[in-house]
This record gives sequence, C-alpha cells and structure tokens, in this order.
Amino acid sequence: MASKLSEIFLGIDVGSVSTKMVVLDAESLSLLDHLYARTHGDPLASMRAAMFRLTERHPLSVVRSAATTGSGRTLAARLINTNIIKNEITTHTLAAIKIMPEARTVVEIGGQDSKIIIIRDGMAVDFAMNTVCAAGTGSFLDQQSGRLGIKVEDMGEIALSSDNPASISGRCTVFAETDMIHKQQIGTPMNDIVAGLCRSLVRNYLASVARGKTITPPVVFQGGVAANKGIVREFGEQTGCEVHVSPYYGVAGAYGAALLASMVSTVQPEFQGLELLKKEHRINSFVCKKCGESCSVLMLYRDGKLISFWNDRCGRYSSGEVSAGGYQV
Repeated sequence: MASKLSEIFLGIDVGSVSTKMVVLDAESLSLLDHLYARTHGDPLASMRAAMFRLTERHPLSVVRSAATTGSGRTLAARLINTNIIKNEITTHTLAAIKIMPEARTVVEIGGQDSKIIIIRDGMAVDFAMNTVCAAGTGSFLDQQSGRLGIKVEDMGEIALSSDNPASISGRCTVFAETDMIHKQQIGTPMNDIVAGLCRSLVRNYLASVARGKTITPPVVFQGGVAANKGIVREFGEQTGCEVHVSPYYGVAGAYGAALLASMVSTVQPEFQGLELLKKEHRINSFVCKKCGESCSVLMLYRDGKLISFWNDRCGRYSSGEVSAGGYQV
C-alpha cells in the first residue's frame, strides 16, 4: 500500500554564511524537520543542496506554501516561485512570539550580522542591525576558535569554567584579536581568554547594536551564536534580564518564514523548487541606463530561458513591464 502524501509549509532563509530550511506540518504546524547548507558565496548551489536533502528526507510531501527571508530572499523566491518574501525582522519576530508570546526583546546574532528587535503586543515596533563589522558574529567566533585551537561549539563551556575573564577589546575584530594574542603570549589561561572574549562581544553588542534601545524582558536569543553558553551568561549578567534561548535558535529566520507561509490565505503560485534538481539554472546581470540609479539588474535563466528579473529599484523589469523575451538595456 502506497504511503499517503503529506502537505507541508516551507520556510527558507538564505544568508551569506548558510542556507536554512524549515519544514512544518500543514495541519498541526509542528516542526517536522530543518535542513542546513553552507552558502559558500553561491546561494544557487546552496539552495539546490537544501532542496535535494528535502526530497531525500520528505519524498512524499507536497509544499502547500513557501516563504523566503534572509539576504538572498529575492533570489530564493524566484527559484521556488513564491510571492511571500519578508525581511529578517518580520520572520525573527514571528519565530520568537511563536515560542514565547509574551516576548518583548529579540537578540539575534548570526554568521555575519547581528540585530535587536523590540516587540510590543506581538509586533516589532523598533529594531537595529549591525551589518558593517563582523565582531561578535558567528564567523568571527569561528575564526578565533580556529586560532585558539579549540572547537567553536566548545567555547561556551570553556567560558563557563572561568571565574576571571580576561580584558579583551570588543570594538572590532582587529583589536579583539590583538588583545587575545597578547593575553596568550603572557600566559593567560585559555578559559579566561575565551570568557573575556564572550564578555567583550556582549559589551560591544549592547554599546553598538542595542544603543539607545531599552532591553525589556522576556528576552529571546536567536541566531547561531545563541548556542554559546558563555555569550548567553554574559547577556544575562550585563542586562540583568533572564535570557531565553529559542529551541530553534539556529533556524529561527526559516522557522518564522515557514510560519508566515502558513498564515497567507491567498492562493500561491505553483511551487517550483524541485525544478532546481531537474533543470539548469544560471544568473546573469546588466546595468540599466534608463535613469541615474544605474541599477545592477539580475536575471534568472532556467534551461537557457530567461524567466525572471529583480534588483531594479523602479520595477521596470521585475514588474513585467518589459517582457522576459526581449528586454532593452
């Protein structure tokens, strides 16, 4: 007897470091699975890898609706053919209030950026992001763990074993690394260095990203860095608030996108994500000279056929004003 097809909602978060996908049961909205693929500067390839894993692990599933988020959300939406595209502020807010409806503050630190979201009555009313400096993000912690000769996933426990965190600058990656090297050279214990790094990174976050924002409990911590117990402890000590780590901290953006997909009542275009595994896709671009904006317009091809435009500020191409069959620069 053949297995019954199941319907799912899909959330996809395409970031600079990784591509995450969350699968929700369409009836219960329970999280069935989450998938992860390194982006490696090629979001098209990471999307294909994630879609391949989806078909392997859920071969008898039908995607009822899908939504995308993250820095590569528009490309992802074009690849799977969805109109539900939202920024990370919206999706991280949805993820936080789903697991803690009374949440008032969301702290999110990912691979390349960090953000704070202020929530009132279940809605984001204020936020701030840091996308300029990588100090305190997951990629920086990866680099420093490698230089210290420890696993990044062990940094939290190592930090918790210290009662005397070293003084480390958290103003930027260069200063932090210089301080760490000096502390090593003079014989500072490893756990004190790691604890000092955690302390300085939280101090830097509060002074730059959260500057001018009132952190009100309950606080929900999301993003890959939430796995670091040393960082979690420092946020609690430096804010005086209990910090709740989301059970879906590593895939919170994708989880929020999947929830968003479940909330949209309008009929959605046919899901075409599986075409990534069947057909050849490529991206090209040109600079539009129609106005002074000089937009770098992106084009998506499937099996050699131009199927979509995006990244044009005026919408001349992406709105369909110019047909995909014959655009004019």
